[in-house]
Amino acid sequence: MEIAQSSQSISEVPTHIAIIMDGNGRWATRRSMSRLKGHEQGAKAVREAVKGCRELGVPYLTLFAFSSENWNRPEEEVNHLMGLFKFFIKRELKELKNNGVRVNFIGNLKRLPQDIQDLANVALEETRDNRGLVLTIALSYGAQAEIISAVQSLAEKVKAGELQPEEITEHLFSKSLDTGDIPDPDLIIRTSGEKRLSNFLLWQSAYAELVFQDVLWPDFTKRHLEDAIDDYFGRNRRFGAISG
Repeated sequence: MEIAQSSQSISEVPTHIAIIMDGNGRWATRRSMSRLKGHEQGAKAVREAVKGCRELGVPYLTLFAFSSENWNRPEEEVNHLMGLFKFFIKRELKELKNNGVRVNFIGNLKRLPQDIQDLANVALEETRDNRGLVLTIALSYGAQAEIISAVQSLAEKVKAGELQPEEITEHLFSKSLDTGDIPDPDLIIRTSGEKRLSNFLLWQSAYAELVFQDVLWPDFTKRHLEDAIDDYFGRNRRFGAISG
């Protein structure tokens, strides 16, 4: 896919970009490689996305790394992905920390192997005071389960008499989600040409601009990021109102 050089000013970027990283398997299949090789190459694209957001001054980046549905994949592939997550966190943590990146995680982390949970906690602790890019990694994440969990949490407070039903607002509900301490995404990018959210940030994406790119995730570069940002700023964001 030919990407034109971006004219986007570094001072004009979305506050929060979220990316559905799709196409690792197809990238590998087209090269007669195993799907596992595609995931390995995809890890390199993660570095490209993080570096690109840092250089452009994007405050928040969220990456959909592993969905709750991905647990249904073949055991070998799941185990390989777990190994990649562990390798990525170990290898990249020092650089992320030195570059002021604050690492965050969302999803049902309790389903992850204990060693990855431990590494995630280390990453959270060692970067919690950083004030640069906030990198949120969605692991074992599903938006529908996230919404149900938030509903159950609020229902328990109502049951305990700590909250009245009429006090439940959109703002309060948003704060009860995994992403309660970060802004909703302005721009969601999905690679590989697929045009759906696939159970990703369903509540939070209510007013997000969606950009679907034909590039497979392992081939994603800063130029694709810039192209998506250009697309975003070319749209008329009315939020339900009449444009001026």
